[in-house]
Amino acid sequence: MKRFPSNNKKIIAWFRENAIAEKSELHYSNPFELIVAVILSAQCTDKRVNLVTPSLLKAYPNAKAMSKAKEEDIYSHIKSVSYPNSKASHLLKMSKMLLSDFGGEVPKTIEDLMKLPGVGRKTANVVASICFNEPVIAVDTHVFRVAHRLGLSKGKTPYDVEQDLESQIAVEDRARAHHWLILHGRYVCKAQKPDCQKCGVNHLCPKLLEGSKLSTR
Repeated sequence: MKRFPSNNKKIIAWFRENAIAEKSELHYSNPFELIVAVILSAQCTDKRVNLVTPSLLKAYPNAKAMSKAKEEDIYSHIKSVSYPNSKASHLLKMSKMLLSDFGGEVPKTIEDLMKLPGVGRKTANVVASICFNEPVIAVDTHVFRVAHRLGLSKGKTPYDVEQDLESQIAVEDRARAHHWLILHGRYVCKAQKPDCQKCGVNHLCPKLLEGSKLSTR
C-alpha cells in the first residue's frame, strides 16, 4: 500500500473547508451541453468556450440536431477555439454515436463515455462527476501540477495522479475535489507565477518547507 506524507490529510481537510468554489466554470444546463463544452475546453480556456457555446447550442441543442449538422457548420461556430477542425469532427461523430448507441442521451459510466469520439478519461471523469456524481477525479494540467507541488502525488501520468488522489480523498468528496484543485491551480498555484502568499496551505507545502522554488510543471 502506497504511503503518503502525513501533511496530506491536513491539506485535503483544508480544501474541504475552504475551497473557493465547487462547481465548473463552464456554462451548461444538461449533460449534452456539458460534454460539448468539455470537449471544446481541451487546451482552451473556459472563458473562450463560454463565448462560443451559446450560438453552437442554439443551433444544435441536442445530439439529434448536432448529428444532422455539417462539419463545416459546426466549425463556423467554434473556429475561435483551439484545434477547431478536429473538435468539429469530434462533436459531429460524438453526436452521431450518442444517437446510434445511447438513444441520444449522454451515458453515465466512464467506460461508455470513453467510447465517444473526442472523449478521453479526463473528459469522461468531468462529465461523470459533475452530471452523475460519480466518485472520480478528473486530472487536467492544473490538477496534475497542484497535486505534485503539494505532495499529493508523484505520479508520472494523469492516471497515476488520479489514482493517488482517489486513494486519499473520501468517496463523498471526490466529485468536488476536481474543482478544489483546478481552481486553486488557476487562481493561486499558477504555473508561472504561483501566489504563495495567498495560498491557504502554504505552511504545509513541501516545496516551500524545503525552501525550493516551485516547478512550473
